[in-house]
Amino acid sequence: MNERMYRVNDIFYTLQGEGHNTGRAAVFVRFAGCNLRCPFCDTEFDTFQPMNASQILQAIAPYPARFIVLTGGEPTLQVDEAFVDLLHQHGYEVAMESNGLRPAPQNIDWLTVSPKKSGEESVERGEWKVEGGERMPDELKLVFDEHTDPEAFLKNLKPQTSNLKPLLYLQPCDTGDAQRNAAIMERCIDYIKHHPQWRLSLQTHKLIGIE
Repeated sequence: MNERMYRVNDIFYTLQGEGHNTGRAAVFVRFAGCNLRCPFCDTEFDTFQPMNASQILQAIAPYPARFIVLTGGEPTLQVDEAFVDLLHQHGYEVAMESNGLRPAPQNIDWLTVSPKKSGEESVERGEWKVEGGERMPDELKLVFDEHTDPEAFLKNLKPQTSNLKPLLYLQPCDTGDAQRNAAIMERCIDYIKHHPQWRLSLQTHKLIGIE
């Protein structure tokens, strides 16, 4: 029986730059392939190196941090509970960053869901929704621009959030245009001041010039 091969875009050691775990030393395992094509995505996710689980463990072993972030692309296209179990067996705390269109492994230690479509569009199409029995996100992180309606995304969480409520983050979109970025930031800050259940997430890795 052939050992499963994963399509790995990159493995690198850095500080987590976004959301609740900002500032933590982390080994990022970036998987190739995604079920979305977002224009602001910073990942060249079509290239990859085939690696089995043993090779991935060997690649992450030299780094002192025991915090692993599985990202992409879209990691739920490849990562399953058996792979997460293997990381746990080697002493790793495992986080995942997902667009939320596919169920995440139940045994993930920290799940960040970052839906990428506009809120109302996602609700109407049913593209992003937490179904009963699925792994609830620990944080919901929305890329925020002039057209984002954060409250629309919450409609997909409300039936499941009586006892477990994810942290809510808005992350201003980096458009590459300084003037537009400033306007988005101003609108995002104003929105949070009027809707204090949301928190601001900055891409601190970009601010300090690390990967």
